[in-house]
Amino acid sequence: MLSIHQRIAEELGVREGQVQAAVDLLDGGATVPFIARYRKEVTGTLDDAQLRTLEERLRYLRELEERRAAILESIESQGKLDDELRAQIMAADTKARLEDIYLPYKPKRRTKAQIARELGLEPLADQLLADPSLSPLAVAEGFLTEGVADAAAALEGARAILIERFAEDADLIGELREQLWRRGQLAAKVREGKEEAGAKFSDYFDFAEPFTKLPSHRILAMFRGEKEEILSLTLEPDEGTDYEPRIAARFGIADQGRPADQWLGETVRWAWRTRILVHLGLDLRMRMWQEAEEEAVRVFATNLRDLLLAAPAGTRATMGLDPGLRTGVKVAVVDATGKVVETATIYPHEPKRQWDQSLAALGALAQRHGVELIAIGNGTASRETDKLAGELVKHMPGITKIVVSEAGASVYSASPYASQELPELDVSLRGAVSIARRLQDPLAELVKIDPKSIGVGQYQHDLSETKLSRSLDAVVEDCVNAVGVDVNTASAPLLTRVSGIGSTLADNIVQHRDSNGPFRTRTALKDVARLGPKAFEQCAGFLRIADGEDPLDSSSVHPESYPVVRRMLGAIEGDLKTLIGNTATLRSLKPHDYVDDTFGLPTVTDILRELEKPGRDPRPAFKTATFKEGVEKLSDLTPGMILEGVVTNVAAFGAFVDVGVHQDGLVHVSAMSRTFVKDPRDVAKPGDIVRVKVLDVDIPRKRISLTLRLEDDTESDSRPRGPRADRPRGGQTSSGQGGTGQGGSGRGGPGQGGPGQGGSGQSGSGQGASGRGGPGEGRGGRGDARTGDSRGGGARGDGKPGSGRGDGGTGRGGDSRGGEGRSGDGRGGDGRGGDGRGGDGRGGDGRGGDGRGGDGRGGRDNARGQGGNRDGQRGGNQRGGRDGGRRPAPSGAMAEALRKAGLTGDDAR
Repeated sequence: MLSIHQRIAEELGVREGQVQAAVDLLDGGATVPFIARYRKEVTGTLDDAQLRTLEERLRYLRELEERRAAILESIESQGKLDDELRAQIMAADTKARLEDIYLPYKPKRRTKAQIARELGLEPLADQLLADPSLSPLAVAEGFLTEGVADAAAALEGARAILIERFAEDADLIGELREQLWRRGQLAAKVREGKEEAGAKFSDYFDFAEPFTKLPSHRILAMFRGEKEEILSLTLEPDEGTDYEPRIAARFGIADQGRPADQWLGETVRWAWRTRILVHLGLDLRMRMWQEAEEEAVRVFATNLRDLLLAAPAGTRATMGLDPGLRTGVKVAVVDATGKVVETATIYPHEPKRQWDQSLAALGALAQRHGVELIAIGNGTASRETDKLAGELVKHMPGITKIVVSEAGASVYSASPYASQELPELDVSLRGAVSIARRLQDPLAELVKIDPKSIGVGQYQHDLSETKLSRSLDAVVEDCVNAVGVDVNTASAPLLTRVSGIGSTLADNIVQHRDSNGPFRTRTALKDVARLGPKAFEQCAGFLRIADGEDPLDSSSVHPESYPVVRRMLGAIEGDLKTLIGNTATLRSLKPHDYVDDTFGLPTVTDILRELEKPGRDPRPAFKTATFKEGVEKLSDLTPGMILEGVVTNVAAFGAFVDVGVHQDGLVHVSAMSRTFVKDPRDVAKPGDIVRVKVLDVDIPRKRISLTLRLEDDTESDSRPRGPRADRPRGGQTSSGQGGTGQGGSGRGGPGQGGPGQGGSGQSGSGQGASGRGGPGEGRGGRGDARTGDSRGGGARGDGKPGSGRGDGGTGRGGDSRGGEGRSGDGRGGDGRGGDGRGGDGRGGDGRGGDGRGGDGRGGRDNARGQGGNRDGQRGGNQRGGRDGGRRPAPSGAMAEALRKAGLTGDDAR
């Protein structure tokens, strides 16, 4: 029998000595992040993933040994432990096998078999099993007693004894369990009258799949349906199986026409159908559940890791918007450090509809506090609030708006820590603060929330809270320590997650910081109450001190390794300032020259890498997705649309993507790549910006099917297509004409006219250099229903490298406003880019046309772009060029707010 260390070493594919060293460190109080980062020489460079697996297996195997000892003690106390049984127990390598062996000896309530034994019927069972030539009725007559009225009762008792004996044969049960697992299936049926109430489980109303092929999410869904009394689940053995013959063969039972053969055959049948199958069914249900649970916990942990390590927006003044309808939109502005500077509540939506006043309030707040970012929660009224923020951004183009997940914000708002951190702030406004801060630094803010409340798991409420908490806590610990923590700005919840620091020490650090001012050196941490040598050893390397007395204190170099750096300084005869960040000098140093008995090659190599870029952040650069304008609800989606979105969650069956319609769409694993995808997380992770194509929209069930394979056909575009030259280049509606995007030999994109009754908008065009044009997209005019008012929608043409032809639009106004034209995208190769031409607005007394650069490839209005790569802000954002008029001045509270912010007149434009 292998020892625990040998088993783990075999499973991980490492040496037993590595496992022994890691176990010793863990038992000594070291954390996984500390061991992985600073004890590489000791463990033979085991990484954090290997150490987490080792930690889990160590826990399981130690629990197995404890159970083994308890079972041995129990059987020995019964006087039934012999050498053979002891050897079986010692050889058991899983908890299930151990329990199978223990089953016959496990104290239990009085069973029929036990009662039969007490009545002296076990010899009858033994005789019939040993000699089937005996007549059951004749032999049973010899066992009639006061408690056994007749031969039938005696045979019933004998059968109960044999059934129990068959069902408690550990080797037999183990074999049957594995056979049933390999060849059986789980079947689901909808309960009578539950079809409507259980519509969300309709995929499983008449469903069956082999155990070995069932993915975790399907198992969890079916068990959830059973728990909600929508589905009935049954475990079905495969057809024509040999379960009963295997039981019979195990005990030498065969139908040879002897007197007891039929009775023994019926006993086998009863044993299988009433006892063994039921027992194995429970076992396999538990096995399925455990495996699905482990996978769900793993998925949750992986998604949480991706969310925590999402790109931080950084130290920028941010406005957080917690959307709502009746209760209003809660607003909180935090400065670059995350400090709350002002809050408000606005009511732009139903029922109050104070749109202008709300916009004015946001504009004033943004101007007053120099807001650079707006974080909008993705809950109820998110899209409506996003529209409000979008209008603000038009007037204040220096601001960027981003929709962020608000999962857990309400939990934080009502938490004791929030009350301590924001005591003067109403609970309803704390969520907006959390939303703003999680955009600045997701990791620092999300650690304040119970990981289970963050909502990136599947069926998380059905999972073991202990298992889930242990796994998620490990993820948070790993993420916090991977990034590092500024000890002078970190909150107590963030410090709590640092290696070697618990909640008590975290509070002590904050109190010491508040009382004595910022820490100037890492060594000063030793002055914190109850922070002893062991805690300092574990935490020091993960705590950073920016602008401290020692530059090394802002790096991940552990204080115990500072002597190595001093030796490097001696070798180059320089100081830290000349060494840190000096790539050429650092790469000229040979790591082997600094290896000694204390610091091995892995540690020295890590030190040199860290000195090149001290305090490097492993998180990606910050970037945002842009939702498509006009797509705000499910009904706005149509198959074939290509949208940009944000991955919000990843499950075993695919990825969920927020495309801005209040309902995440699903990219099934089969639609993630042209090649086989074993794990969806290999393709996408939460926070990723992706382009997706809409395959199908099921409005009643609120389901959106998406694909990452943008070339996939959808139902709407699967009709036969003609030759490239024959395809239509523009569409036309009652009030507008689609534009054309045309290159040298490329085709124009689809034109899309706008609805309305006003005048028409005609697209213009500009010729790029020679080459093949890309797909052009033209949008037709949009007429306003008001009297004499029309807007001509500009067309847009996208050209691929080599040439482009961008179409500007012209609008002809009636009595009111002129049209808006958008310049197209001309992406030139060696030649000139597309012509971004502002719309020529000719209104009576209204405003002029609006020429906007598509992707910023136009020059000035009515001028050709140079090289096809000019920043389109001049051509694109000029409103109507020279010929068009001005926007009508805003009125009411909006005008007053913009006037105070200096955004009226030319500035507003």
